[in-house]
Amino acid sequence: MSGALPPGGTRGERLGSRTQFDGRVFRLDTDTVRFPDGSTGELDIIRHPGASAIVPFLSDPAGEDPQLLLLRQFRWAANDVLYEIPAGRLNPGESPLEAAAREVREETGCAAGHLTHLFTMYTTPGFTDETIHCYLATDLVTATTEGRDADEFIEVETVTLSRALGMVRDGTIRDAKTALALLYVAGYVAGR
Repeated sequence: MSGALPPGGTRGERLGSRTQFDGRVFRLDTDTVRFPDGSTGELDIIRHPGASAIVPFLSDPAGEDPQLLLLRQFRWAANDVLYEIPAGRLNPGESPLEAAAREVREETGCAAGHLTHLFTMYTTPGFTDETIHCYLATDLVTATTEGRDADEFIEVETVTLSRALGMVRDGTIRDAKTALALLYVAGYVAGR
């Protein structure tokens, strides 16, 4: 049966790789691979250093209807303004936790007293190895937004968790990492 996974053999092997493009944010490789069934082929893969994303709560996440911060951010790829949670690429040598602390400060102007890892996800494993490490930020204190990138056009908005969930439900929030992180905190942290 073509395409079926063999018993016990669910991993592939990279036999070779050619870099097609190496840019500021990602690298595009063409990999020659051996699939789990023993066949071989070529796949284009976007290599990404990974990122951290943060759900920053201004009040107790388990409270009645806690407040959190969302970003309204222009994204060229979508050519639109999207609602998102703070997030950003890991710098060389930076841990996901360090990136989370840096990004929440740079993008919201608040430093997190506590950062708790929630989950790590693949964004689109069909063509990229990018992972995003999602964190919960609490005990926020005013800091600075210094360090924003030149292409970051951001407005910070305070919303309740119920409003943010409504924005997921009605399609206002279209960013996948944001929708997943909000649904996660609502279901597993805030107990809704």
